[in-house]
Amino acid sequence: MHDACMIAVDIGTTSTKAVLYRTDGTILANANQGYPLYTPDAFTAEQDPDQIFQAVLHAIQAVTAKSGQSPETIRFVSFSCAMHSVIPVDREGKPLMRCITWADNRSIGWCRKLKEELGGHEIYMRTGTPIHPMSPLPKLMWLRHERPEIFQKAAKFISIKEYVFYRLFHQYVVDYSIASCTGLMRMDNLSWDEEALKLAGLTADRLSEPVPTTHIMSGLDPRYADQMGLGKDTPFVLGASDGVLSNLGVDAIDPGVVAVTIGTSGAIRTVLDHPSADPKGRLFCYELTEDKWVVGGPVNNGGGILRWARDEFAASEVETAKRLGISPYDVLTRMASRVKPGADGLIFQPYFSGERAPLWNPNARGAFFGLTLHHEKQHMIRAVLEGIIYNLYSVLLAMKERTGEPARIQATGGFARSPLWRQMMADIFNQPVNVPESFESSCLGAAVLGLYATGEADSLDVVSTMVGSLHSHQPVPENVAVYEQLFPIFIRLSRKLNDEWNDIAAFQQSQFGFGTKAEK
Repeated sequence: MHDACMIAVDIGTTSTKAVLYRTDGTILANANQGYPLYTPDAFTAEQDPDQIFQAVLHAIQAVTAKSGQSPETIRFVSFSCAMHSVIPVDREGKPLMRCITWADNRSIGWCRKLKEELGGHEIYMRTGTPIHPMSPLPKLMWLRHERPEIFQKAAKFISIKEYVFYRLFHQYVVDYSIASCTGLMRMDNLSWDEEALKLAGLTADRLSEPVPTTHIMSGLDPRYADQMGLGKDTPFVLGASDGVLSNLGVDAIDPGVVAVTIGTSGAIRTVLDHPSADPKGRLFCYELTEDKWVVGGPVNNGGGILRWARDEFAASEVETAKRLGISPYDVLTRMASRVKPGADGLIFQPYFSGERAPLWNPNARGAFFGLTLHHEKQHMIRAVLEGIIYNLYSVLLAMKERTGEPARIQATGGFARSPLWRQMMADIFNQPVNVPESFESSCLGAAVLGLYATGEADSLDVVSTMVGSLHSHQPVPENVAVYEQLFPIFIRLSRKLNDEWNDIAAFQQSQFGFGTKAEK
C-alpha cells in the first residue's frame, strides 16, 4: 500500500516544477520542465501558453511516474503560479497572442499616464498593486490602445494559471491571490474595481470569476488525467500566487517574520492580518487567505542577472564544469569567493530589466561603478552577487517604515543553495539569515494550502513541522563594516542617475523603433 500523497505545482517564469510529497511533507519525487521567454527586443517578454500547459502536464506526469504512486493515493494537486500575466483569448479559449509576462515593459508610457493623469495612485491604494508595467492594468490599457484588433476580438483576458485550469476543467476561475495582483481588484471587498475596469476598457464578464485560494476544482478532463497519471476525480486546489505561497512555504506567515526570495527575479515579504497599501507607493499587498495579506517589494533583477554573468564572464569555466559534472553556479560562486567582500570597491547596479521596488523605475539600467585595471572577472561576478543583495536590502529598509523591525529573516529560492550568497545576505543585512531545507518554498506553500483546503489540516501552521532544519548564517563583523561603507554609495548612485537612465532608455527605445500612443 502506497502512502497518501499530494502534488504541488509551481508555474514559474523559466520552468514549471512539480513536487510529490507525502502528506507529512516528505519529498518523494520532483520534476522541472523549462521553456523559453521570448524577448525579441528590450521591452517585450512573452511566453507560449501552450508550451507552459504542456510543461504542467509533463511535470505532473514525471513525478507520478518516478514515484510509482497509484492514482488513488494522490489526495490532491495544488497550484502556485507566477503573477501578472495576461493572455487575450477568443470565444473558444484560444490565445490571440503569446502570454504577456510580468517582465514585459511595453506599457511604460501607459504607466506614466496612469500615474500622472488618470488617478493611478488612488487605484493603487484600493488595489495594492503598484502602477508599473508588470501589472495587468497598464498591460490591458496598452492592448486596448496599441493592439485594438486583438483587444476587441478577445472574449476574455486571463492569466497563465487561468489558461491551464481552463484547458483542464473547461471553466474560467481566478483565485483571489492572482486577482489581487492584477491592479483590478479592490482589497476591501475582493470585487473588481469599477474605475480600473473603465480605464482598461473592460466589463467584469471579460474576466474570470474570482474565488478563494482554497477553491477545489473537480471534473478533470479524462484525456489529461490519463496523461498525468491521475484519477479523473483527483481534486485540484486552485491555490495562490508564487510570492505569497513562498512565504507560507518557509513558515514566514507570522507578523515580523520576513521572507527573502531570489529566483529569476526576487522579493522581500512579510504577512499582516489585514490589507495595507503604502502611501509612498513602494510596496505591494496581495492576498494569501482572507486574514493573511502579504506585503512586500518585488525586484526584477535576481538570478536572471547571475545567468547573464555566467554566460558573459564564465563561458569557458562553465564548459569545464559541465565535463566535471559541477553546477555552473558553483563555478561562479567559487570564482567570487576568491575576492574579498566589497569586491575591492567595485559596485554593481543590477538594473538590467528596469526595476520595481524600491525605485519603481522601468528606465533604470545596469552599471559597474569603480572599475580599475586591478579588477578581473571574478571581481565582476562577486560585485553582481553583492549588487543583487544591496538592492534587496534597500527594499527591506522601505518595508521597515510600514511593518516595523523584522523579528526573523527566512531566505529561499535558487540562491539559497549557495553558502557564499547566504553569508553575503547576513553580512549586508547585518542580521542572522535562516534558510529552511525546503528550497522549493512555493511548492511546499501550495501543498500546505492544499492540506488546509481539503480539510486535512486545521490551519496553515502545520507548515512549521515540514520546513525541515535550518542553515543559519550570522553576520561577520568585519564584512559588515565593509558593506556599511559601500551600501550608502550604492544608494546614492541610484538616486543620482535618474536623468541619465531616462535619457539612455529613450535612446534605446528609439533604436528599437519603440514608441507608444500614450506619449502622443
